[in-house]
Amino acid sequence: MIPINDNAPVKIEKRIEIEVPLEVVWEILTDINKWSEWNPNVKKAKLKGELLSGTSFDWIRDGAKITSTIHTIEPFRLFGWSGKAFGSYGIHNWKLENKNGTTEVISVESMEGLLMNIFRGFMKNNLETYMINWLNSLKREAEDQYYNV
Repeated sequence: MIPINDNAPVKIEKRIEIEVPLEVVWEILTDINKWSEWNPNVKKAKLKGELLSGTSFDWIRDGAKITSTIHTIEPFRLFGWSGKAFGSYGIHNWKLENKNGTTEVISVESMEGLLMNIFRGFMKNNLETYMINWLNSLKREAEDQYYNV
């Protein structure tokens, strides 16, 4: 896994417990083409090939067009990508852990670049809100799928 940049002006780590087995969360999180169906911040996402390290995907998050490349894929445990948008560079990593039949999801991201330096506080708050929303949306989707079968 490529670690986030600890020296980046913007970095966030958040976690959430999801009351479903790890496999359910993994399938939802890694199905990039369906992100826009459950994450209201993602308007479109398209994987350009197979779900493998080195594969790129295009997506639109809060109006920003982003191209990212998967750098880590360790089934049912680690998933990460890096990408560029608005002159900034970000690294986003996910870690899933089985906790007695439930799943702890840890999400970390760093962002660097000129805008991140200039608008550090605003961008950090923006990223934190976005990450919390993403985790809550993932939890809602996973629990809805699992319990409403």
